[in-house]
Parts: sequence; C-alpha cells; structure tokens
Amino acid sequence: MDMAMAVNQNRESNSSGGSSIDKHLDSGKYVRYTAEQVEALERVYVECPKPSSMRRQQLIRECPILSNIEPKQIKVWFQNRRCREKQRKESSRLQAVNRKLSAMNKLLLEENGRLQKQVSELVYENGYMKQQLHATSAPTNDATCDSAIATPQRSMRDANSPAGFQLIADETLTEFLSKATGTAVDWVQMPGMKPGPDSAGIFAISQSCSGVAARACGLVSLEPTKIAEILKDRPSWFRECRSVEVFTSFPGNGGTIELVYTQTYAPTTLAPAQDFWTLRYTTSLDNGSLVVCEKSLSGSGAGPNAATAAQFARAEVLSSGYLIRPCEGGGSIIHIVDHLNLQAWTVPEVLRPLYESSKLVAQKMTVAALRYIRQIAQETSGEVVYGSGRQPAVLRTFSQRLSRGFNTAVNGFNDDGWSVLNCDGAEDVIITVNSTKNLSGTSNPSSFPPFLGGVLCAKASMLLQNVPPAVLIRFLREHRSEWADFNVDAYSAASLKAGSYPYPGMRPTRFTGNQTMMPLGYTIEHEEMLEVIRLEGHSLAQEDAFASRDIHLLQICSGIDENSVGPCSELIFAPIDEMFPDDAPLVPCGFRIIPLDPKPGDIKNATAAHRTLDLTSGLEVGPAANHAAGDASPCFNSRSVLTIAFQFPFDSSVQDNVAMMALQYVRSVISSVQRISTAISPSGINPTVCAKLAPGSPEALTFAHWICQSYRYYMGTELLRSDTLVGDSELKHLWQHQDAILCCSLKSQPVFIFGNQAGLDMLETTLVALQDITLDKIFDESGRKALFGDFAKLMEQGFAYLPAGICMSTMGRHVSYEQAIAWKVLADGDSSVHCIAFCFMNWSFV
Repeated sequence: MDMAMAVNQNRESNSSGGSSIDKHLDSGKYVRYTAEQVEALERVYVECPKPSSMRRQQLIRECPILSNIEPKQIKVWFQNRRCREKQRKESSRLQAVNRKLSAMNKLLLEENGRLQKQVSELVYENGYMKQQLHATSAPTNDATCDSAIATPQRSMRDANSPAGFQLIADETLTEFLSKATGTAVDWVQMPGMKPGPDSAGIFAISQSCSGVAARACGLVSLEPTKIAEILKDRPSWFRECRSVEVFTSFPGNGGTIELVYTQTYAPTTLAPAQDFWTLRYTTSLDNGSLVVCEKSLSGSGAGPNAATAAQFARAEVLSSGYLIRPCEGGGSIIHIVDHLNLQAWTVPEVLRPLYESSKLVAQKMTVAALRYIRQIAQETSGEVVYGSGRQPAVLRTFSQRLSRGFNTAVNGFNDDGWSVLNCDGAEDVIITVNSTKNLSGTSNPSSFPPFLGGVLCAKASMLLQNVPPAVLIRFLREHRSEWADFNVDAYSAASLKAGSYPYPGMRPTRFTGNQTMMPLGYTIEHEEMLEVIRLEGHSLAQEDAFASRDIHLLQICSGIDENSVGPCSELIFAPIDEMFPDDAPLVPCGFRIIPLDPKPGDIKNATAAHRTLDLTSGLEVGPAANHAAGDASPCFNSRSVLTIAFQFPFDSSVQDNVAMMALQYVRSVISSVQRISTAISPSGINPTVCAKLAPGSPEALTFAHWICQSYRYYMGTELLRSDTLVGDSELKHLWQHQDAILCCSLKSQPVFIFGNQAGLDMLETTLVALQDITLDKIFDESGRKALFGDFAKLMEQGFAYLPAGICMSTMGRHVSYEQAIAWKVLADGDSSVHCIAFCFMNWSFV
C-alpha cells in the first residue's frame, strides 16, 4: 500500500515537473522569432551589441512586434547573437591562418625540393671530381669537363631591334626563374630571419656567386597585378631609389618589354650615387603566374647620355625580378630575387663592405619590398588603424618625404640646384647651397615667404668604432639636449641671423630642453616609427613673454632595436607647424648610421679606415686607441659609418652668416656625438670616460673603492662578497654587480653622478644622460615619502634601509624592487661625505 502511494506521488511529481518544463518552454526560452522581429533586433545589435536591461525594456516598448517577448528572452537572443558573431570571427581567423599555413607549407615544400635538388647536384659534382682525381692517366686536353660546367656564351644580337630585345627578355626570364625556384644560386638562410607561420616569409642570401644576391618568398593578401604595380613603383618602397624612368615600351611575346633608367641615392657623402640601365620584361606564365624580371643592358649607346648621369656610377643588375603566383582562396605567393653587381671598386675601401654584402642588399631591397607589400595589404584590409586621425597612406607619405629629403640633402645633385660652397677638400664639414629649391614641395607654394634665398646644407660622414648603431640612435632620440642647440633649429636660424621673423611663431626663444614624443604610426613590424616631437620654449620678447614658443618636429626613427633586421639606423626630422596639413613643407635633417660588418680580425683595414675619413681621428680614444696599438679585442672590428646632414633655409642677404653658423653648429653636433659614442661604447668601462662623465668626481678606480669601503664601514659586510678585490677588478665587479647601484650628489636638488650597468639598465639610460636625472624623479609618491622620511636618519647614522617600492625609468616604465639600501660614500683620507649611494635589490620591470 505504501509502495503504491509512493509510485503515485512520484507520477504526480513527474507530471508536475513535466508541466513545469512545458510552462518554461511556453515562457519563451526557445522562442521562434519572426523575420520582422529578427530584423528589428539586428538593427539594435548593430548599434549596441550588449544592451542594458533598461535598453531592452525600452526596445520592447518602442517596437510593438516585440511586445509579446519578455526582456529575459531578449537578453538570451543578444547573448546568442554575440556568441554567433564571435564564432564567425574565430572561424574566419582560423580559415585565414589555415590558408597562410597551407601557403607557407607549400613554400617550404618547394624550398625543400630545391635543397634536395641542390644536394643531388653537389653529390654528383663530388663524385665527378673524385673520378677526375683518380683518372690521372686521362688526356689533359679532354674538354668533356669544360663542356659540362661551362656556361653558354651570350650570342651576339642587335640590342636596338625588337627581336634583339626579345632575345634578351627571354634569357632574362629563364635566368630569373632558375634563381627564384631553382639552384642557379647557392642560397643560404639569411641570419636572423627564420621561416615560420608568424614570419614575413623565407629569406636567403647568396653564398658564392658573382655579385651580391638575395631572395625572399612570402604570402601576401593582394592580387598579382596589384603587387606588380606596387613593386614597379620602386621609389615608394626602396628608400635609396631616386627615380625610375621608362624610356620606351613595346609588346613582347605575350608581355611587355620596357627600357628603364633608374637612379639611386648614395647612402653617405663618401660614395657616388649609382644608376642602372635595364630591360624589364613583364609576362604571364602558363600556370597563371605573373613575372616581372629585369636585367642590365650593355653595349655602345645604351642608356641616357653622359651629361644626364655625370654624378652617377653605373652599376649592373644581373637577372632579378618578381614571380607572383595566385593563391587559392585569394592572395598571392611572391618570390623576389635581387642580384646586383654594385661595382665596389668605385667607392673608398672602407665602404666596400656596404657594396659587397648580400645581407645588406636583402635588408634594404628584398626584405623592404616584401614588408612594404604586406603593409599595403594590411592597410587595404583595415587591419592597420591609427588614432592620429590620419589615413595610413598619408602617414606613409610623410615618412617617404622625410627620407627622400634627407637623401637629397646628403647627395646634393647638381640637377636639383645644389652647389658646393667649400670645395677645396680641406674642410671636414661640406657646405652646399640650393638657391632654386622649391621649399614647399607641395601644392601650396605660399607656405614660405617669396624672399627666401634657398636652403643651405651642412653635412659630414665619420667612422664609428665599437658603437652599436641602435643604441646611439636611441640615445640621440631620447636625449636631444645632449647634442642639440634648441636655439638654432632648422627654421629659426635664418630669422635669428636676419633679425626678422618670416615664420609664424619664430621669434627669439628660450628652450627648456624638455621634449614630448607623440607617436603617429608604426610599420607592421615596428622597424620604423613616425612621431611628432614637441620642444618646450618661451618667447624672449617682452611684449609676449608669457606666450608659448614650442617647436614641433615631424620625425621618423628606425633601427633602434638591436635584434631587428634593417640596413641602418636613422633619426630624421623636420620642423612643422603645430597643425601641419597633409602637404606641409619639410626640410629634413638628421643622422644615419650604417654598420660596415668587416671581416673578423681585419685590424689592418680598420686602421687604414681611420686615415681615410676626416673625422675619425677624434674617435681614437679609450679602448679604440688601445686596439690601434695592437690589442686585438673581438669588439675592435665593430665599425659603422655615421652621416649627419642639417638643412637651414636662409634669406639671400645673410647667406654667409648662415653658412658660418651652420658650419659651427654641425661641428658642435659632431663633437657631442663623439663624446656620446665614447660613453656608450660596450668595450668595457673606461676610467678616463668615467672621470669625464662625472665632473668633480674622483678617478673611477678610486670612486669604486670609496663606494665599497663605505658600504663595509656602515653595513659591516662586503658589497662585492670578497675582500681581495683591488684596483681594476674592484671597479669591474662593481660595474657588473647584479643589483642596481646608483650614486647621487648632495646638492639642494640631488642628481645622479654614477651608476653601474644594472643601474643604467634599470633607469634605461646611459652614463651621459644619467647626470640629467634628479633623485626625486625616479621614485613614486610612496617611495619619495619613505626616502624623505628616512633621510635625516640616513645622514645621522650613515645608512638606511628602504622598503620595497616602485620607481620610474626614463622611458616611463615602472620598476619594482624588493628592498633598497642607502649609505653615505666617504672620501678616503678626510672622511668627508662625497655622495649618497643606493643599491636596489631584485629589481624588475612591472
């Protein structure tokens, strides 16, 4: 009986549960919406994908067709809609990744096949050579070997007829394809560029062939015809390209043959610019691929007349070009080959590594081309979004104009209107003047006053020893006050000398040295950045003493990452108006550092290089001087060429005054760069440098001894964990100590006077710039309170322990430390307090 009652109760329970489920279903959890309801909800979703409860209720009130649906049901619909959108985006992303991986896998398989073919050929050649070595009795005049390995001789042909050009075009196409996908060149992986799903592509350089060659393969989400159009416009992506002129064009076998004249800038003032006279062949292959290949023409009468190319050295393009294959699902696979003979004998011996390096050709041409195409592809797809309010193409144009303006100033071509003022060859700084230059360079010639006499340029090149280009450019960018005279900028120089003020806001000004960096945009791999620099200034005129006279600079900076792959490190800038338009006039100035990458142990050549360049004598200090005396350190052969160029608009009545000012200014910049280069050289800590960097401080070895001795006196323990360190070893171990050790002066506003390597790394600065940092600037509010609260105790008992806290680097990054110790550094002998030392333990960037 009880069991029957239990069964009945259970049935009733199930019945009530079923009715509850039915009721829940009826409540609309799984509602079937009409097309009109879905359309109304979609309109709201576009405006607000995640509406609030109040907004959902308002939606029901305003839309009668939704009146029979509860707010909870509306909430579920929006949740499902967001989930479907997320799934759709993730599916699209995964499909794109899959397409990229498939394309990269195809490239890698092709590369593997090429390498396998190359291995087979090498095995065959090796076996053949072994047979030749063992066949000593074979006749010496047997021409079998020669016929097997000799390259076919180029047949004589008339290069002035369409048939002759077609023969050259067909030969160029065959040679290019054998380099792009075959084994015509012994390719090796380019250092620092490893293939993978997140890489830009596969990069290789030539190991042993005539000239210098580089190759790249990659996937780009653009159509082949668009890619070919971009790559043919070489000045837009190859920064050293001055112009490309098509002299004539006519149809070939299913394609187009063009005769092209190309001019390139010289990267420094020490080498001539180069030009090329080539045949360019654009055609399609049977598999649908598009090919643009190119090769130099030779013979009498080839190229423009000699007068046009008087300032250029003719270089040669060996079969090069682009193979562009359409990809399934959109996009293209591109193969790029650059094979050049840059005629290294036309440049000074010290610069020949620049013209004999396949790696440099890859960096400035092959890699640059592929990166530029990928940049355009991402801009086209909307993946690149900048918050500056300007289109990416506009910002890219600004970068190109700055780079082109700097190259024009460095080269000073006669056909641009430039002429040399001091041409006796005795000056270390070259002064050129351009009285015909169109300063605006835009559609608005009224941007500058009509009475301007032109532009004057002061430029120089110098050899640097043991100075990492990325570190030096980064320092010049972040610490402008170390080298720049803010009262002599590229626009105000003329007005200050002339006594008139032709430019808005350019009155006599006092600059504080403070600068604010406002980023505008980056390339996709951050190898180059575009930014606006604001220099704070105030007018010296009594009538507007409280008016701001800030100067704004538009600036590009590249190569500041030591691990990045780039041909050089650059800092190029030009003054602009605060609200600069898209066609703002630019007169660029700046620095370019190109690593030379000499052969290891080539001390003899490096010493000769010192005698070749005018400005290198001032650099033979410290470690470099020791190396010149015969100390064969591995760092000795780290050399680079620095090129400096500053432009100054002037009025014709004050040309001589501006020329003298420009000469003195650039010489002062050179002196500052030499001092900075010596300070940041990683060759090791130099006592004489330390003494120079800390005015009033003792010699570096003595100073290190004072720091360690005072720590031992107050703390009762050894700072360096050893009491046997003396002299150089004590300084060396202090410099390499794992904790950050910093010393500050005892002035009313304490400034830092010394830091070991860890201390400089923590503050992200150098020994030179360290002396501009005050003690209070590195601590946050709680850190300053702890320091100032214990300062009296520190001065009374000689030391103090500071709790864990946060400090700030010069780059604005937060640094945490577990504990800090401060102690007085006593001068040995008179026991006077020389400075205060700090040791930050277990620090790290937050």
